[in-house]
Amino acid sequence: MTSAPLAARLSDPSGPLFFPVTAYGPDGAVDLDVYRAHVRRGVADGAAAVFACCGTGEFHALLPEEFEACVRAAVEAAEGRVPVVAGAGYGTALAVRYARLAEGAGADGLLAMPPYLVHAPQEGLLRHYREIAAATALPVIVYQRDNAVLTPATAVALARTDGVIGLKDGLGDLDLMQRIVSAVRTEAPGDFLYFNGLPTAEQTQLAYRALGITLYSSAVFCFAPKIAVAFHRALTDGDQDTVRRLLDGFYRPFVELRAQGRGYAVSLVKAGVRLRGLDVGEVRPPLHEPSEDHVKRLALLVERGHALLEGDA
Repeated sequence: MTSAPLAARLSDPSGPLFFPVTAYGPDGAVDLDVYRAHVRRGVADGAAAVFACCGTGEFHALLPEEFEACVRAAVEAAEGRVPVVAGAGYGTALAVRYARLAEGAGADGLLAMPPYLVHAPQEGLLRHYREIAAATALPVIVYQRDNAVLTPATAVALARTDGVIGLKDGLGDLDLMQRIVSAVRTEAPGDFLYFNGLPTAEQTQLAYRALGITLYSSAVFCFAPKIAVAFHRALTDGDQDTVRRLLDGFYRPFVELRAQGRGYAVSLVKAGVRLRGLDVGEVRPPLHEPSEDHVKRLALLVERGHALLEGDA
């Protein structure tokens, strides 16, 4: 666990936010040594934070003891250089259990995933996230997507809740996000954080920045960190030429490739990590591996992205 408050460390990140994949060995069991190597490499490559066992890390597929071991391994690998945020989800009771496991493993914060399956009313969602926040001393980021969509009034209530420090948006409704940002700004002023959490957030980050949302998750960083870091730097520096070149030559084709298969937001990313030389294993069911042709296309696309960077030199 790092000593500085999580919100302060995330408010002005020095690089992309890293969502590592979870490594499995040939027998299908979690491979903590490879996982540590993956996290360690990401921190060395310039990650500003590690979000362990979240969506890209197959939170849904991990047993509680595997989750705890992975969070502990991420904390060990990060060595306090960057904060480690762990996923917590399912129903309220299980989410609280995962939150406490993450706290015991040394995490700096929690990403509260949508509750499992049910479409709850706003009052139920608010109670759910408040119980997670009250369960530990860890600050909580609420992940909005799928069956957990907040109204501006609920977002304001969460911003007023002790322990809730931010909202990650995986829905992509910019009108709703503008109303949420405006409502929180006027009714619960403070340092509430917002994140673009769409599957390939770089593709939409120009639009989110127009709303004042500068934080975003980067799955690409898992397998092409030089490209992800260059894009993050270009956004920060206002280098529109580099931003457009990478959007047109790498990110848009990657999003189109990712759309070719269900679950590719995870399985294609994991294939990319293997292409980089780290054997993190395959995804667990019900996810499925990408086709051989799609993996070959990904390899060519990564080569193209690196060539675009070399052209900048």
